[in-house]
Amino acid sequence: MTSELNAPSAAPSQPQIGPFAQLIFGSRWLQLPLYVGLIIAQGVYVLLFLKELWHLVVHSFDASEQQIMLVVLGLIDVVMISNLLVMVIVGGYETFVSRLNLSGHPDEPEWLSHVNASVLKIKLAMAIIGISSISLLRTFIEAGNLGTTRSNFTESGVMWQVLIHLTFIISAIGIAWVDRLSENGHRKEARHG
Repeated sequence: MTSELNAPSAAPSQPQIGPFAQLIFGSRWLQLPLYVGLIIAQGVYVLLFLKELWHLVVHSFDASEQQIMLVVLGLIDVVMISNLLVMVIVGGYETFVSRLNLSGHPDEPEWLSHVNASVLKIKLAMAIIGISSISLLRTFIEAGNLGTTRSNFTESGVMWQVLIHLTFIISAIGIAWVDRLSENGHRKEARHG
C-alpha cells in the first residue's frame, strides 16, 4: 500500500504532433526579437523623457506658462506611448508567444489575467486615442499662433489632425462593436451547443 502512495502519478500525456505542426507552432518564437526591440525602444523613450524633464527644470524660470504646459503635455505623451509599449510587449508576448506565468505575483497587471487578441486590440485602440488626444490638445494650445511665423501649424494641418483623431475614434468604436458582435455570437453558440 505504501508503494502505491510513493509511486509517481502518471503525468498526463501530451498529444504527439508532427514535425510540420511543430515548425508552425514553434514559429511564434520568431516574434521574440520584435518584443526585445520594443523593450529597447521603450528605453529610448525613457531617455527622451529624462531629457525633456531636464529641459523643463532648467528652463522653468525662463519659460511662459504656455511653454511649460506644452512640455508637460509632451511628457504625458511620452508616458502614454510607453504605456502602449508595455501593453504590446507584455500582452502580445503572453497572447502570441508564451505564458509569462505571473499568477500570484504582486506586480501582475490586473488586465493580464483576461488578455486575449480582442481585448488587446481594444486596449491598443483606446491608448492610441489617448495619445492622439494629447497631441491634438498640444496643437489646440498652439493654435492661437495660427497665421503667424511662430506657429508650427497651418489651418489645414489642424483640420487634418482633427480628422485623423476622429478616424481613430470611429475605428475604435468599430473594433469594439465587431468584438461585441463576435462575443454575442459565441454566447449564442454556447447556449445552443
